[in-house]
Amino acid sequence: MTQDLTKLFGLMEATWPPATVQPCGPFWLRDGQGGGKRVSAATVEGDWQEADLDRAEAAMGERPLFLIRAGDERLDSTLAARGYAVIDPVIAYAAPVADLIGDGPRRMTTFPHWPPLQIARQIWADAGIGPARLAVMERVASAKCVVLGRANDRVSGVAFVACHGTQAMLHALEVVPSLRRQGSAQDMLRAAAGWAQSQGADTLALVVTEANEPARALYARMGMAQVGRYHYRQQ
Repeated sequence: MTQDLTKLFGLMEATWPPATVQPCGPFWLRDGQGGGKRVSAATVEGDWQEADLDRAEAAMGERPLFLIRAGDERLDSTLAARGYAVIDPVIAYAAPVADLIGDGPRRMTTFPHWPPLQIARQIWADAGIGPARLAVMERVASAKCVVLGRANDRVSGVAFVACHGTQAMLHALEVVPSLRRQGSAQDMLRAAAGWAQSQGADTLALVVTEANEPARALYARMGMAQVGRYHYRQQ
């Protein structure tokens, strides 16, 4: 499937929002309050000069962080020349929700709910997703839910999904290490797609680091298409 990348990044911002966004000339500076790179990276939204970049760097303080998308090649090369390294190349995937739902999750394997139960919070905490990232979820103003997964009569994983217009995005999908490779991630994806469809969404998207080959293989098997890429630059 094809995807408007402007809409994709708008979806990402709406369903995983920073605490604040401030303009600095043509750059937009985000304060994620510890919620991760996605809500803390600056982006450029128009023509810029080196002096604009200087001001943005100064405003961000120590270790400025930039998100680089298609069309940002000049910024990418300039930051490289200034000593910024590439961090976490990311691939975006998307698919129609109807295709992802398929026959639906296996019976009694998923539990969509909001706000997150304590067991969901604990699974995320064990995976390094703590209060700052939970605060990102709380900031989402549109329809949202947590999908809790089950396998072998045990809680097996958790994911967060939220809607923006007719699109939905999945975030923070985690499966308990001892219960991986038992279909739990697939069940949670199908449940997330079903919930998104119930909210009027026709597309489900997600992003994953290029290095996460097992997750990428799962998304490909489920028919999700690569619809975009980005990476970060940090000193």
